[in-house]
Amino acid sequence: MSSPELPDNQPGLLPAVAREVDEFVASAGWDQAPQLFALVSTAELLNQQPELADQLDASAALTPVAQDSLPDTDLAEALAGIEWPDAVLGCALAQEIVVLPPDAEADLPQDEHDDEAARQVAAEHPQRREARLVAAVLRDGTAACVLRLRGDTERPEEIHEHPELAPNLTDALLETLRP
Repeated sequence: MSSPELPDNQPGLLPAVAREVDEFVASAGWDQAPQLFALVSTAELLNQQPELADQLDASAALTPVAQDSLPDTDLAEALAGIEWPDAVLGCALAQEIVVLPPDAEADLPQDEHDDEAARQVAAEHPQRREARLVAAVLRDGTAACVLRLRGDTERPEEIHEHPELAPNLTDALLETLRP
């Protein structure tokens, strides 16, 4: 079997897939572990497994396929150990994070090597918001991100999209796709 080709440059393709992953993960609620998805050609998947025809949208160029749980270690380390076969055209990761407003960054420790201290300060900060971030990438370097801010009694749930919401994460995901 030859490697499937990336879909022709279809504007909105990857953001739509990132939204699909977000909606899938959101359907199970909050307080979930990070989840990794392979992005595969829908046509190739249906060619290999025609019994999935009633479960997939055959008109979609890409289908996200949930992977086994990631190891309970540092996410960067877990991603560094992943290599995808050629049939995987891209990947997506959904993870829950804490978001602070820009003016709260001054409250974070300035030691760039003390990530744990920064996480602790962010987790306890009065202006923090819990969020789910979905970052998706294709082998050609295309990236898309969806950020779902958790709603509460004072604020509604919000969804933001931008390909550069998480450049370090999209770079790490792209590395998993490199030969």
